[in-house]
Amino acid sequence: MIRHVIVFVFLTIVFGLGFSNLAFGQGTMSSGGVDVEGTWYLGEGLKVGDYFEYALCELDLNDCAPITLKFWIAGEVTNVSEQLWDTKVVVVDGNKIIKGSMGLGKVSPEPVLFDDDLFEYAIAFKSSLSWLGAFATSQEGDLIHGPKAFSSPAWGKIGAIGGAQLIPIYTETIVTPLGVDDTVVVGWYSGDVNKIWILDDFPFPLKALTYAWVTTGIAPIQVQYTLLDYQENVTEDPFKDVVETITKEEMLGCPTVYYEYVSKSVATDTFSMGVQYNYSPRYPMEGCDIDWKINFKKKFDPKNFVDQVHYDIWVQAEDGSIVRSFAEEQGRTELYNGFGQVHLLLPVKEKPGIVKYLIWVHGTGPEYQTPDPEDAGFVTVEIEIVENPLLKELNDDVVPPAAIPEWIKNTAGWWAEGAIGDSDFVQGLQFLIKEGIMKITS
Repeated sequence: MIRHVIVFVFLTIVFGLGFSNLAFGQGTMSSGGVDVEGTWYLGEGLKVGDYFEYALCELDLNDCAPITLKFWIAGEVTNVSEQLWDTKVVVVDGNKIIKGSMGLGKVSPEPVLFDDDLFEYAIAFKSSLSWLGAFATSQEGDLIHGPKAFSSPAWGKIGAIGGAQLIPIYTETIVTPLGVDDTVVVGWYSGDVNKIWILDDFPFPLKALTYAWVTTGIAPIQVQYTLLDYQENVTEDPFKDVVETITKEEMLGCPTVYYEYVSKSVATDTFSMGVQYNYSPRYPMEGCDIDWKINFKKKFDPKNFVDQVHYDIWVQAEDGSIVRSFAEEQGRTELYNGFGQVHLLLPVKEKPGIVKYLIWVHGTGPEYQTPDPEDAGFVTVEIEIVENPLLKELNDDVVPPAAIPEWIKNTAGWWAEGAIGDSDFVQGLQFLIKEGIMKITS
C-alpha cells in the first residue's frame, strides 16, 4: 500500500519547570509529584510481539464518535535512516473495518508512517499521545524531553492550553485487562481536570480523559480512551483472517477527500445567531456523503462562537413538510455541540434535483436540559444532488429484472426512505457484486 510520510505540526509547547497554582474544581491544583519511585516515558517497555486494543474517541474524528483501535508490534521497519516499530493495525469504526500498517517512532511511539486508509485514525492516535510525547520520551539525559520521575513536581508547561503544568497528581488503584494495578495519574487543568492514567513499565497509558480548551461554556471531550486488551509475545499476525469491509463510498464511486467547499454566512430566520456553513462537493451524488462544516456564531459578535447548541439537519419537501431528520437517524431527538463548531458527514438519501437542507437550531443550553427557545431558528441550504451512474445500474432498464432478487429491491427502497442503515444497503450491493450482477469500474 502507498504510505504517507507525515510531518506533523505539533501543538505549540512552551517547556518549563516552574510551579503554579491552578484552579482544580473547587480547590487548587498545586505543584505535583507523588511518592512513587522510578521514572516513565511514552513507549517504556515496548517490544516486538506486544498486542494492544483500545476504545478511543477524539474530538476531530467524527466529533468523538468511539472507535476500536487494535495494533500489534510485528517488528521493525526502516524509514530513510530512522528505525520504526512496524505496527499492524485494525480499526473498527461503526460498521467499517479498516486494516493496514503504521510505523511508530522509537523515541516516542507516535505514527510517522501509515497507509492512506488509516490517515484520520493515525491523526487521532497521535493526538491521544501528544501531551505525553512532547515531554516524556526515551531520550536518556534530556532534562526536558527525557524520562520523567513520578516524584517530579512538574513534567513541563503546556503553552497551548494557557500555560498549565503537566504534573503527577495522585496515585490510584484501578482494574484493567492487566489486573489490579497501582497507577499514577498525571494531568493538568484547562476548562476541566484532564487526567491520564500511567502504569510504570507499561508503554502506553491505560486510560485518559482530556478536554478541549474553551474560554466559555462547557469544555467538550478532546480525547478519551481505555485499554481493552493487552497480550505479550504474539508471534503470529492476529489480523491475518480479518477482512476489510467494502465501504459504501468504494462501491458507489463516492469521493472520500473533500475540497472546493461551498461557503456562506447567513443569519437564522429569527436572527438568533449567525450560521457559517461549508459543504463539499458542490454537486453531491445520490448515495454518497456531503461533508458539512458548520459554525454557529454570536449575532452581535460574529468572531465568537455560540456554545452548547442543540441542532439538527432536516430535509424539507416541496410542500414544506419535514421528511428527514439526521438526528433521528442516529437514534436521537436532536444533536448537540458544546463549542459551536460542527463537522459531520451526511449521507445523501434524496433523489437527483434541488434538495432543501435545513440547519435547524432548537436552542442553546446544557446538553441534558431543555434548550432555550429564544435562540431557536433555522437556515435553509439548497443543494443540487446529481445522479449516481452506479446506483442507476440497479434500475430495471440496465439490469434484467429477474436478475435482481426481490429482497435487494426492497433493501434499496427502504434505504432510500431512511428505514434502514448504510450497513444493510452495503450488504445488498456486496451481494450484487459477488454474483456478477453489478460491476464496479475503476
